[in-house]
Amino acid sequence: MLSKTPPAALIPGVLAPARMLLLLAVLVVLPGCAMFAHAPPANQHNICEVLDQHPKWYDYAVRSEKKWGTPVATQFAFVQRESSFRSHVRPERTRLLGFIPWKRPSSAFGYAQAQDPVWGEYKADAAGAFARRSHMKHALDFIGWYNQGTHRQVGVSLHNPEHLYLAYHEGRGGYRRGTWRQKPQVQRAARQVRDRSAAYRQQLDGCEDRFRCRRFWQVWPFCR
Repeated sequence: MLSKTPPAALIPGVLAPARMLLLLAVLVVLPGCAMFAHAPPANQHNICEVLDQHPKWYDYAVRSEKKWGTPVATQFAFVQRESSFRSHVRPERTRLLGFIPWKRPSSAFGYAQAQDPVWGEYKADAAGAFARRSHMKHALDFIGWYNQGTHRQVGVSLHNPEHLYLAYHEGRGGYRRGTWRQKPQVQRAARQVRDRSAAYRQQLDGCEDRFRCRRFWQVWPFCR
């Protein structure tokens, strides 16, 4: 005899288990997974406080510096300028007719605001298929990789954060052509990166030991 009890999925306000699981799966794989993003550091003017909140970021930056040559302070100055330490940030959408949300001006995404084409080059050349722009480890490695290419192809010193940033923002071809010379806002941003890099370097001089030597097997003075 057939039951006349309606299935749970048909009862108003009740979700069948399969539908509930499907809903949860959709929520988990939402593009970017921004709901799980770290909150940006409260005080971005002091790199010591930033790293107190995220000490693992120091390890990532040191690894990138050893691999590619961009100093730790410069890497974090780039991230602060590009994303304010927000892992899933994108450029704001343009407005159609002044009020309808429309396309974004670029594909930039993540801590380093890397765009799709150059991120694809980075993955093919250095990182592999699973690198994510929303992970600080990969963002810092990308910055180091890109700056190493700028140094090798254009001749900008890895200790010149102002001009590294100009090439980062304009692209190496744009930097060679001097497109930044007609863009006061880009020049101002590059000077801000230069100044922040210097400030971060000075701050690190006073706090870096506690990030170098924070694990029980890292014994001073051998971890310095």
